[in-house]
Amino acid sequence: MTLSITGLDCIDCARTLEGGLAQLEGVHSANLNFAASSLAVEYDPQRAGLASIVARIRELGYDVAAGEDITFRVEGLDCADCAARLEQAITSLPGVLEARVVFTTAQMRVRGIAGHDLRDHVAGRAAELGYSARPESPPAETGSDVTRNWWTSLYKRRRTVLTFVSGAFLAIAFLLRTLGGSEPAATIAYALAILSGGFYVARSGWAALWTTRSLDMNVLMTIAAIGAMAIGEWAEGATAMFLFSLGNALEALTMDRARQTLRKLIELSPKEATRVHGEHADRVPVEQLKVGDLIEVKPGANVPMDGVVEQGSSTVNQAPITGESMPVTAHPGSPVYAGSINGDGALFVRVTKLARDNTLSRIVQMVQEAQASRAPAQRFVDTFAKYYTPAVIALAAGIAIVPPLAFGGAFRVWFYRALVLLVISCPCALVISTPVAIVSAISNAARHGILIKGGTHLEAVGRVRAVAFDKTGTLTKGQPALTDIELADSGAPFEGSTPLTADDLLSLAASIETHSQHPIAQAIVDEARRRGLSFPLVKDYTELIGHGAQARIDGQRFYVGSHNLFAQRVPHAEEICQRADQLEAQGKTTVLVGNEREVFGLIAVADPVREAGADAVRALRGSGIQQMALLSGDNERTAAAIAKTLNIDDVQANLLPQDKVGAVEKLLTEHGSVVMIGDGVNDAPALARATVGIAMGAAGSDAALETADIVLMSDDLKRIPYVIRLGRRTLETIKANITLSLAIKGLFLLLAVAGLATLWMAVFADMGTSLIVTLNGMRLLRDGRP
Repeated sequence: MTLSITGLDCIDCARTLEGGLAQLEGVHSANLNFAASSLAVEYDPQRAGLASIVARIRELGYDVAAGEDITFRVEGLDCADCAARLEQAITSLPGVLEARVVFTTAQMRVRGIAGHDLRDHVAGRAAELGYSARPESPPAETGSDVTRNWWTSLYKRRRTVLTFVSGAFLAIAFLLRTLGGSEPAATIAYALAILSGGFYVARSGWAALWTTRSLDMNVLMTIAAIGAMAIGEWAEGATAMFLFSLGNALEALTMDRARQTLRKLIELSPKEATRVHGEHADRVPVEQLKVGDLIEVKPGANVPMDGVVEQGSSTVNQAPITGESMPVTAHPGSPVYAGSINGDGALFVRVTKLARDNTLSRIVQMVQEAQASRAPAQRFVDTFAKYYTPAVIALAAGIAIVPPLAFGGAFRVWFYRALVLLVISCPCALVISTPVAIVSAISNAARHGILIKGGTHLEAVGRVRAVAFDKTGTLTKGQPALTDIELADSGAPFEGSTPLTADDLLSLAASIETHSQHPIAQAIVDEARRRGLSFPLVKDYTELIGHGAQARIDGQRFYVGSHNLFAQRVPHAEEICQRADQLEAQGKTTVLVGNEREVFGLIAVADPVREAGADAVRALRGSGIQQMALLSGDNERTAAAIAKTLNIDDVQANLLPQDKVGAVEKLLTEHGSVVMIGDGVNDAPALARATVGIAMGAAGSDAALETADIVLMSDDLKRIPYVIRLGRRTLETIKANITLSLAIKGLFLLLAVAGLATLWMAVFADMGTSLIVTLNGMRLLRDGRP
């Protein structure tokens, strides 16, 4: 086997690598071509696997160049235990660096060594284990084979067809015995029921035993069926095998429903787009589009790529991306996202991202990665099952051997009890109890424009008791807007003119502020333009940094700026000072307007609080949040006013980014876990330090998508209490599933030892429990809108 090595920078490194590998048990030789960075390794696969060789290379400070990552769609994957066995079998293939089987999405991701095309080998090994594995097409082409209903599933699943054949033979055998028919004929029918229902079970069990040297449920059921036939329990063996096969089929169909959300999300993005060249247009695959291309989106069509509208206007339904139910208006300059749905107007869009990098592709990728991650509860279950199954198998062997040999018990009786115990030992329900709940919750959240980056964060957000908010862009809209215009009791600004009206004052201020890029200045200018006001011509504009600006209009110098500026330069009445203080106490920024002699009025600007802010805070309190804090870099009066409006407990203002980290650490000390909610960019340190970081309004923002643990694609604050409730519902569901699985398992273990359980009862209990926990987990898919 030849490996391409990365990280080599000297001949001594090559010798070190060769020597380190030569010491590895099972490696016969290791010869490194330094110039080519290639390593030829000869090893005994029975004593040293590729994984151990790669691990040793990494221990020595180097790495193996990986080939492409291939994602396979797996069919016939009926239980989480089967997925683990398939993962082990694929990992053991020559040339495979890493294999990950995600049972909940029926996907397998394989990373191979550079230069090795593993498609045929992976598909062949999967077929040996009784599964079908085929490489997935790029995202635009996946999901076309989704199981739509029971009937299409029957035609696509041979195992399901054989299950019904098994059930038919079982019914024939039952009728023959009930109606007094031939006993040999009934036995033959029972045998055919076992063979048809157990064909794939036995094949998968043998392949797992031969390939991975481990026992899975298929092996246990095969042993149980053979044992039942050996002691003449044909009816029970056939019933047990049919129930087991039927349970697998039902579980597979049920899990397909849980996979639908992600597949539907994948299907949102069109496979082709209309690219426009001057007066010509052609249909091309979206993968061929480049940044800067112009595409046409017809009325009612899905937007194929992220971009900016260059021509046309329409309403666009962005619910698949942001979760917002109300369409937004799109006009020249508006961003649009792949997967959103155009309304009744044609749009010409300039592409801003490649197909693999657009927002929808990133969402799909993150949801897939989240579903593949193992939550703490799942890791506990996996560890428990690792020791539980061998222990119960050892107990079954003891029950079959010890009583007959040591106490003279009837071998047939105790052997039968051991068979029942073997069936009961399957941890299927326990193993699937956690991932199905995690996948359902993450899929539900994704449908509402909430990206949760794994079960760990989902569980963590369900346990929090304290929430910290950033102010600007989180609790407020992040865009200052004009709130008040008040006139002073003053004269006319120009000789011979009449006293100013509110619109006159705004026009005067806007004429000066139009030259400034400050957000407050822009808010004044935007409001003046919205009202359709004209702007007087100004000369000699000068920005007074930190205070405001001045300019000449009709030969007079006018000022627009802070109260401090006017306190230094322009005499004015005490009433003006008092009113400015009152407005600033409300969290508003006050701008005075006047000339060198007097103040003509004042304008107040504020960053408006989001409409849903108060409702979100009340909902958080109702869900058991004990402490809420506002962490802001703004001044204390503004932050306090916002906190008072929203009824937030604690206010900390004038904070730099590192100060917010300290505030989060204090909340962690007091409450154990904290959710930090910010914009995903400026608040990155605090988001990272919190137990769970939530980024607001991240649609199209790469920085926010990368920074936070949970990403809200829209600016809707009501999604925060929703995701916390979802986390708590998930924790409750997982606990209920684990408790039910262990309780039923423990009960039937006792019944089996006491001789009160039969084979078919054991199978029914095991598969029934698996279906119950699966359906219970899938309740988290239900559409409970934020």
